[in-house]
Amino acid sequence: MKLCEHAVLMAGYNRWMNDKIYAAAARLPHEALSEDRGAFFGSVLGTLNHLLAADLIWLHRFASYHPTRFEALDPIRNIAPPTAIDQQLHDRLAPLQVQRSELDARIEDWAGCLTDADLDQVLVYANTKGVVSHRDFGGLLMHFFNHQTHHRGQVTTLLTQAGVDVGATDLLLLLPQHAPD
Repeated sequence: MKLCEHAVLMAGYNRWMNDKIYAAAARLPHEALSEDRGAFFGSVLGTLNHLLAADLIWLHRFASYHPTRFEALDPIRNIAPPTAIDQQLHDRLAPLQVQRSELDARIEDWAGCLTDADLDQVLVYANTKGVVSHRDFGGLLMHFFNHQTHHRGQVTTLLTQAGVDVGATDLLLLLPQHAPD
């Protein structure tokens, strides 16, 4: 599988998992979602906010600094990104879920437009502390999707501890079966 195809697969996995996690989280009251459970970002709601903030920060970098200037990311480029990875964008699940769903659709559209030439670029960007980096865009893309998976795993654990089962989460479930030779 080529890296561009992998990006499309991961964008679909991202949406599928976010839909599952938000459906599971909706079964809990607000107090349980905002309870500090000792995770990196405290609560289920804090971790979901972190995921959204980090995705917006990365997508803004991709939209603003990549030479292709991806048209699918125009709406991202035209808004100010979050200023911190722990920024609380929403204090309630419903508006967070709406923005997450809209962003996931944009990620899928964008991933479908990526080319091998896009992935072979070096992206020059500054992090939220102003530290400048020069990194392979293909590697940054893999980090982008891996980061989502990492923190969704934390959310899955937090939900399980709160008594809510998210269900199967394996990427394997989205891989197509091939007919035997």
